[in-house]
Amino acid sequence: MQTTRNEKLQHLENLHNERHAKSTILLENIKSNLTQIQQLLALFSREEPDLVYRFYHQSFKVFIAVSLVEQSNKLFVQLAPNESPLNDWYCSIADKVLGREFNDETTNKNWLAETQPILEALWHSKYFLEQMSVAANELETAPQILPSGWAAVLYLYNLR
Repeated sequence: MQTTRNEKLQHLENLHNERHAKSTILLENIKSNLTQIQQLLALFSREEPDLVYRFYHQSFKVFIAVSLVEQSNKLFVQLAPNESPLNDWYCSIADKVLGREFNDETTNKNWLAETQPILEALWHSKYFLEQMSVAANELETAPQILPSGWAAVLYLYNLR
């Protein structure tokens, strides 16, 4: 049976409406958890200068960032509308560091390979926390025409 043009258009409209409904729920979840988001973002901002220094100093303390990524990842999952999965690319970045620990026998020998992913995950997590905070403060409702930061948050939840 061949799908008609009207059926295809209706299907696309339904998908759009479903994503917009989830976007609305996501924005509500972000707004209702804004204090937690801002507290975690403040922690990221306080720790970031020292963690980057620790990276260049080749200090095991750069692994403190793993805990920050774990906290943000847990919060992102908690905020998900209707248990929407997180973006595969973000998960790939975060999963490389979740649970990672300093190994005094291997880490220093492979410093860049083992620690660059930690900073990458830190910065991606911080970025999404920043954009969530901006969205909660600037958006009344989930918009149809998207500011870039909000569009990125929607990508985190596969809603774009």
